Amino acid sequence: MSVKVEALSKVYGDQRAVDGISFEVNKGEVLGFLGPNGAGKSTTMKMLTCFIPQTAGTATVCGYDTSKEPLEVAKRIGYLPENNPLYYDMYIKEYLEFMAGLHKLGKVSKQRIDEMIEVTGLTAERKKKVAQLSKGYKQRVGLAQAMLHNPDVLILDEPTSGLDPNQLVEVRALIKKLGKDKTVIFSSHIMQEVEAVADRVVIINKGKIVADDATINLQNRVNNNVAAIVEFKQKVDKALLGNLKRVKQISEHDGKWYITGEGGADLREDIFNLAKSQNLTLLSLYKEESSLEDVFKQLTKG
Repeated sequence: MSVKVEALSKVYGDQRAVDGISFEVNKGEVLGFLGPNGAGKSTTMKMLTCFIPQTAGTATVCGYDTSKEPLEVAKRIGYLPENNPLYYDMYIKEYLEFMAGLHKLGKVSKQRIDEMIEVTGLTAERKKKVAQLSKGYKQRVGLAQAMLHNPDVLILDEPTSGLDPNQLVEVRALIKKLGKDKTVIFSSHIMQEVEAVADRVVIINKGKIVADDATINLQNRVNNNVAAIVEFKQKVDKALLGNLKRVKQISEHDGKWYITGEGGADLREDIFNLAKSQNLTLLSLYKEESSLEDVFKQLTKG
């Protein structure tokens, strides 16, 4: 088990920022860590990386306790915080050399620095000072330092913040690739990103975990409310559609009918057969797909 969290809590005065959460993450797994602003995501990540102590509970990284063995944890973890701290007066390579020194990489420093510059797409910018870089390239430098010492666990807080669409695709692919032989925990407000990259999702709300499951399983949670959406060329009476078996709900909006089946039943074949029997022309017929965003909204509202 690469990361194990048990009954972890963090209290600031009267505020319980993280409230007794527990979860585990295995090697070779990419975990999307989601929650509204102020839910406790960044606080949890800071506890896992030994930046702040927990109030109660335990957290271990590769078997090492974050409160008792922080130096051993630091050796095995790469961290990109939400506010990416960089030394702006340093050149990119100079900064990475400085970080390599902190990690005591020794003879492999040059090789690892060159690898990280290439992997994160910094080759064309390598001779610039950090202060001269765009936000997206600063984020890449942060990713490079997080991966520099080849850690077993990567914790990335909003790793794609400030990246343009092309950079987004590249960094997502990189995270997916890293997740094949490392443990990756990352937070994001971009639901499509989590759907594309994460194997599993943990959703935290008001300091408590409200969901922990495979991405596809979470999407299926709201499938019972997914509708078949149909548009006919002719005007159709609602009562006719009501004759379909297993119909739970019917509504019409902008000329399209939204038909929900009982127990999440897919009614597209029944609708097609009805149209055929009534000589109705179908302009479109498709199933409304549930998304991780729908699950997120459902679990964190209120």
